[in-house]
Amino acid sequence: MRYGNEGASGRIVWRHSQTTDELLITSPIGQGIASITRRDNEVRLVTADQKEYEAQDVESLTEQVLGWRLPLAGLQNWVQGRADPARHAELERNAQSRLIALRQGDWRVQYQEYEGVRPSKLLISYPGLEIRLVVDQWLALP
Repeated sequence: MRYGNEGASGRIVWRHSQTTDELLITSPIGQGIASITRRDNEVRLVTADQKEYEAQDVESLTEQVLGWRLPLAGLQNWVQGRADPARHAELERNAQSRLIALRQGDWRVQYQEYEGVRPSKLLISYPGLEIRLVVDQWLALP
């Protein structure tokens, strides 16, 4: 990820359902940076030094605490190769009708690689922020 003049690498372990999200953000060597929990419309972020923060949405909370925005509301759809149905989207497809880019609000998502039908490499950008996301594992939970 690149934000402003800074850059960082890390991993995200993410469990998602319609009403909840649990994310653990770690450094490349596995050290915890932050834990984010969303339950309905309440979001809580706990930093590595155990400071707790709460907000109504992940984007503003991560920007306030971590200095960069995590687009969780759109991300749940974007990583599956589709636009967030709750917002207007501009879609760009290749000759085979595969989605190669989309824009929703100030967010732009470029699909750089697919693994079968699922995107495996995405470039997500927002003014002043660039997130390169590699999806290395999918698990369907019961």
